[in-house]
Parts: sequence; structure tokens; C-alpha cells
Amino acid sequence: MTAAHLAVAAPTTTWQIDATHSSVEFAVKHLMIAKVKGHFSDVSGTLTGDIADPESFGLEVKLGVASIDTRQEQRDAHLRSPDFFDAEKYPTMAFKGRRIEGDTSDEFKLYGDMTIRDVTREVVLDVTNEGSVTDPWGNPRIGFSAKGKIDRRDFGLTWNQAIEAGGVVVGDEIKISVDVEFTAVAG
Repeated sequence: MTAAHLAVAAPTTTWQIDATHSSVEFAVKHLMIAKVKGHFSDVSGTLTGDIADPESFGLEVKLGVASIDTRQEQRDAHLRSPDFFDAEKYPTMAFKGRRIEGDTSDEFKLYGDMTIRDVTREVVLDVTNEGSVTDPWGNPRIGFSAKGKIDRRDFGLTWNQAIEAGGVVVGDEIKISVDVEFTAVAG
């Protein structure tokens, strides 16, 4: 991407997540043989600073835990329960970006603090800058995709059951996949 693509908005800008054009998805092993995939539909957050200057950036993202959707209501209810996310007690998960390594106009690493159930751990995401554009209504937009993984046990998500043939019902590694579109905030 050229510098002109990065200059869609003023250098220091506040960007709001466009939730209708963004997705936060995950995948986890089930019974050691298959993957269960899901997503969170309640996504919000802001990005501030100059995209070309990693030292100036700030990122805060929140996910509504109750919005979890794995296409199976009984499983979703279990995931919202105290066995997993305890959505009543901890209604949101959060990610706060702390630093960037690499070329923000292409591929880079994003280091940040993820908080689940009031437990905060560092997470590293591999991010790709998908570009920037001014939409047909004159709004500057930027897009990013990211991938990473966490160990759910690091966040107190320890529920599991052993299976007769060996192994467990739920894998510990959670793969994260994010596609996010931001819109520049006027003013």
C-alpha cells in the first residue's frame, strides 16, 4: 500500500469500529477430533492516533460475552454460564493494544492486554493492513485482519470433561480470527 492510501484521513484521527462490517471469530477443538467455530456479534471499540506512527496509536475493543454464537443454543448457554465466561458476572471481554512491531502499512504484530473474567494476559496478534478508502458517503474507512491464539486456561476458563477414549471434550487452545473495519469519527 502506498503512503497516499494511508492519507485518507488526517494523520491523528479517532476511528470507530463499524460492527456491521466486522467480525470476531474463534475456533476450538471438540472431542480432540473436530473444531467448533463461533463468533461474537456485540463488538465495539476505537482506534486513535496516526496509523503510520505506531508510537501514537491506541486501541480499545470490547466484546459482549452474551453475544457469543456457535450456532447451537444449548452450547451457547453453557458458554455464557459460570463454567466458562460467566456472562452475568463478567459481561464484557476487552482488548487494549499496547505496542506494534512492524510495518503498519502491511503486516505487523500487535501486542496488547486481553481481559476475560477479570484476568488480564498479554496477547500477540498477527495483523494485516487491508487498506483504506473513502466510502461513497465521504467517510474515511480502514480495514485490518488479525489472527492469534490463546490458552483458555490462562483466563480461568478451565471447565472440561475427560472422554473415555482419552483426551478431553474441549481443547485448551483457542484460535482467534478478526476482520475489522473502522470509520473515522467526524470532528
